[in-house]
Amino acid sequence: MTAPVLDPVLVVGAGPVGQTTALLLARWGLPVVVLDARPARDLVGSKAICQQRDVLDVWESVGVGAEVARRGVTWTTARTFHRDHEVFSFDFVDRGRSPFPPFVNVSQCLTEELLDDVIAGQPLIEVRWGCAVGGIDQDEDGVTLRCADGGEHRGSHAVVCAGSRADVLRRELGLTFDGRTFGDQFLICDIRTDLPGWDTERRFYFDPEWNPGRQVLIHPCPDSVFRIDWQVPPDFDLAVEEASGGLDAKIRQVVGDRGYEVVWKSVYRFHSRVVDRMRAGRVLVAGDAAHLVSPFGARGLNSGVLDAENAAWKLAWVRRGWAGDELLDSYHHERHAAAVENLDVTGATMRFLVPATPEEAAHRVDVLERATTDPAARAQVDSGRLAEPFWYVDSPLTTPDPRRPFAGRPPRGEAPEPAPGVLAPDCPVTVAGRPDLTRLRQLAREGVTVLLGRDVEPVDVSDDGTQVHRIDDLDPTGLLAGALGACPDEVWVLRPDAHVAAVLTDVAAVPAALDRATARITETI
Repeated sequence: MTAPVLDPVLVVGAGPVGQTTALLLARWGLPVVVLDARPARDLVGSKAICQQRDVLDVWESVGVGAEVARRGVTWTTARTFHRDHEVFSFDFVDRGRSPFPPFVNVSQCLTEELLDDVIAGQPLIEVRWGCAVGGIDQDEDGVTLRCADGGEHRGSHAVVCAGSRADVLRRELGLTFDGRTFGDQFLICDIRTDLPGWDTERRFYFDPEWNPGRQVLIHPCPDSVFRIDWQVPPDFDLAVEEASGGLDAKIRQVVGDRGYEVVWKSVYRFHSRVVDRMRAGRVLVAGDAAHLVSPFGARGLNSGVLDAENAAWKLAWVRRGWAGDELLDSYHHERHAAAVENLDVTGATMRFLVPATPEEAAHRVDVLERATTDPAARAQVDSGRLAEPFWYVDSPLTTPDPRRPFAGRPPRGEAPEPAPGVLAPDCPVTVAGRPDLTRLRQLAREGVTVLLGRDVEPVDVSDDGTQVHRIDDLDPTGLLAGALGACPDEVWVLRPDAHVAAVLTDVAAVPAALDRATARITETI
């Protein structure tokens, strides 16, 4: 038996990323103390509204994903317009059979409330408000966080999820936060009104006559609320706009003569930044504390939740003695690469939305004018590639499979073919003696999972936290094998976050792939 876990993991920040981190750590049996500088939860504004299918799946592993989906607005179609002409629309591919829709729109405030409800019932989590962390000390045994009120908190490790304004903590950890800030501002309003036919789709407008030369993005939200984002000039002044009637005019250009209520409004600039390291000793950095991107594509919170899952299972494996400390190095390797991918994707979007040179502006006009009739031009229109899980094909934890080379970033709305490094598609499964496990990803999140094809001889695995199942036993219908693209002579190894770690045809290679998946070995296999 593993020695009992005593020291908590410290989580700095009680926003959705910190909440998710705490719940996932507790799910693995680790005690957690969450510290937040605010005196209490401040439930204001919609903020991050757009939650991707695989993030809902992560939340369901701690008991809240289905409720977030139920309380939110489901949408399956993304429409893009140039002026008053629709340029293109697309739906989203699910290579398996997920119980969740591609995207759900729900206020971040409601998401936080639902996560708080689950935390309140979790005895391993303690939340302490009014604790502004200003100092971090580390030694070979743990981490000490020093708060502004003179208090100190001790834990084995810490995860900093303190948001974009975590400058003090980044400085304490010796991290840089390089990048840029965009000049144009963006006005965001939550409007309660009735817009028939707009409640199941996202709409993006380039150069509408009611915001010439700039963009407008419209998202449906629960309770007849629509989130409207206008790109506005650098000198835009919301107070002046309200006093002059300009804000009302902007809203009426979208909603017409209908009555409306402004539920929340805000103006801000977008940033594109990432820390140089997401691991600093016993401290991991996650969410907006580690990376900032423009929200076109909803890659902020969605990416932060996937940071949380990556950090939680690796901390659990280290704390339980199932892996060495070097496993935490892969957190930086994998999630920093994901952050850089997000910066690349959102940076390209912002260059298309806000051209920096006359040449870029001319290119945008040419592409948009041709896109109405030219399918090739439509592929060049960038209204924001929507959030997707990152593919860990270059991770030190992934065993490459030359039969399944990664084809690169897939077309928008699609998912990569299952292969090492890629998130496995979800499918219904039946597990003997476990009626609570009904989906592949639920099963995978029980530990490291070895899946055997029908022609593979039995595999004896003695690793802690590892389980072995035969694919045909989990699903005799063939749906699971078809979704994976699994052959009868193959062994599939899934990580605790349901990413594929290896696909093998040699049973003798399984122990090395398992060692690599948990960083016990890192050389090329």
